Amino acid sequence: MYRLSFGCLLFLACVPFVSAQANPRPMQIDDLFEFKRLSDPQISPDGKWVVYVQGDASLETNKVVSTLRLASTEPKKGSLKQLTDGKSSARHPRWSPDGQWILYESSVEGVSQLFAISPEKGEPKQLTKISTGANNALWSRDGKQVAFVSSVWPEFSTKPFAESDAANKQRADERSKSPVKARVFTKLFFRHWDEYVEDKRQHLFIANFDGETLGTPKDATPGDRDAYPTSSTFSQGDDFAFSPDGKFLYFTAVPAKDEAWSTNYDLCRVPVTGGTSEWETVTSDNPAADGSPQFSPDGKWLAYRAQKKPGYEADRWQLMILPYQEKLETKDPKDAKNTKKKRIQPRSLTTEFTDSVEEFLWLEDSETIYFGAEERGKRWFFSTNLRRLDGEATLTFLSHNSNHSLTRSKDGTKMAFARSAMDRPNEVMLTNKPADFETRNLSQANTELLKQLDLPRPEPVNPLGAGGVPMQMWILKPPGFDAKKKWPLVYLVHGGPQGAWNDDWSFRWNPQAWAAQGYVVALPNPRGSTGFGQQYVDEISGDWGGKVYEDLMAGLAHMEKQPWIDTDRMGAAGASFGGYMMNWFAVNTGKFKTLITHCGVWNFDSMYSTTEELWFDEWEHGGPPWGKNRDSYEKHSPHKLAGNLAKFKTPMLVIHNDLDFRVPVSEGIQLFTTLQRQQVPSKFINFPDEGHWVLKPRNSQFWHREVFDWLKKHVPPGPK
Repeated sequence: MYRLSFGCLLFLACVPFVSAQANPRPMQIDDLFEFKRLSDPQISPDGKWVVYVQGDASLETNKVVSTLRLASTEPKKGSLKQLTDGKSSARHPRWSPDGQWILYESSVEGVSQLFAISPEKGEPKQLTKISTGANNALWSRDGKQVAFVSSVWPEFSTKPFAESDAANKQRADERSKSPVKARVFTKLFFRHWDEYVEDKRQHLFIANFDGETLGTPKDATPGDRDAYPTSSTFSQGDDFAFSPDGKFLYFTAVPAKDEAWSTNYDLCRVPVTGGTSEWETVTSDNPAADGSPQFSPDGKWLAYRAQKKPGYEADRWQLMILPYQEKLETKDPKDAKNTKKKRIQPRSLTTEFTDSVEEFLWLEDSETIYFGAEERGKRWFFSTNLRRLDGEATLTFLSHNSNHSLTRSKDGTKMAFARSAMDRPNEVMLTNKPADFETRNLSQANTELLKQLDLPRPEPVNPLGAGGVPMQMWILKPPGFDAKKKWPLVYLVHGGPQGAWNDDWSFRWNPQAWAAQGYVVALPNPRGSTGFGQQYVDEISGDWGGKVYEDLMAGLAHMEKQPWIDTDRMGAAGASFGGYMMNWFAVNTGKFKTLITHCGVWNFDSMYSTTEELWFDEWEHGGPPWGKNRDSYEKHSPHKLAGNLAKFKTPMLVIHNDLDFRVPVSEGIQLFTTLQRQQVPSKFINFPDEGHWVLKPRNSQFWHREVFDWLKKHVPPGPK
């Protein structure tokens, strides 16, 4: 449940922040690499400046290099300047509490190190020279300490810093120089997403800052356990924070055991004096995930996110609140002898909010919290309050298109954030006060290119899916669309499966790039999609080929009824879960002229035993494949139906990458082998240097050209 504020209604009536050119052209593939990639805006404490990250893609170097940019919040000043030189990427800027420094990370000889730069002088200072690198740094409240993450071998972590750092460097050098490249593993995780963990652990380090330099770091979390999320599923914003009194470091800790099949992430804390592997667990009463600690400005309250269902990564994240305590245990007043102790229990501020809390931000009153959440195909900001007891939330003024990365000045009079839509990439926006619905584009990084392009707005529809439940779907028509003519259709299925097509921009699967080829693009949000209530999300678990397939077929039927759709020219494509659904389409329907599957599951048995996050498959199927729910692995596994040549005959383009450890490349190889053996027209594209996504600019360019060439061969574009 949420309430709609008056300011929101006014804001929704505002015109878009980019104006159109008289004769815009359709978007080309290479335009994707001309757009600036903006992220992580951070407003200065005094509200006068916003620093943000700008990524520039280069086809020549096959890299995206990010620089720090500084924008003035004062219109008359009109200042936009580049802070870092771009020789190596700069990331994760964070203002010091006094606004004198911007802390950030950048690579030196291939290793990430911390730097500080003065926004006035513009000369960076290197703060760390740690062999294992330094990332994700932030300040203590008084600006006298800095904490950061570094991946180290745990057996050296209890030694003094100079000794442990030398031992880490020696081991890394020995492995690099050795002709033997064998890896030895003794437990899971040994790899994650697209890289090998190498038995390292992510530890938190603390160092003193004297106003100019950083002192010797100390390992605050030694031992054989990660003090920072190994899975991005459980990471949101800054995953650790100094306590208000500066005595403790609070952080999101990976499960102490069974981390490959447990989601019991906890909030833990250690003294800032460091050096202890005895972590205090703040959230020991919750067997599911907790994380993302943030303290109120007055230091009285700790807010964090929590799930309730153990083992379920897509469970609803609620916003929790606890009073800050120097001692975690309190005496039970009901016990006359005071021999027992009772821990103060957290309270949820979003019990009646049906979607997941993502990022969140305390306001200066120490009572109000703004948070981001997906809602019906957009990303909006909502607010809640410590005084509110109904567990509801209010939709705020910051609600047009999709909004991200909210940050405020110390006094709360200015707020900056990133905004994007399906027809425009991120820009950095400013609003002058939380009650003001007017915003200003500070960055203007993509304005000129956008003026040249014809990027249609998506249109929402709500066809009835399985059981008569409405399914939200976006329709994106191509440039120059004429409703009197017949157009081919591309049906794009999103990944996750607990994800959604939002009114947002992507540099990987960009609907505008597909529409510009001359296709009507349909983007359905079937069961499992986020932003439509937790029940809608839950109804895909254990039923990947069931109601979600019915929803998708209902959405396709809606498109077939449109007089401007050529039903003889329809193709479908998807990645991850969308790739799985392409494989399920292949053995269940002959509606499409071609299917394009990227990194999708083909065989549930092999997927379970080769993926790295076992909790995902175990929740979706009710346990491991040798358990009591064995039928779940059998029922919806596409490979079981490959003998049905009446259906399994649609030409397929298969894309799968060697560094994809989430859906391993063996899934794509099995599918291609089956297609070839069954003599189904097919093509396999493999990127040995990519993971679950194709990120390198030249690889991405190749990917798009190959995909669109295949699509045009089987589904000719343009009107008839």
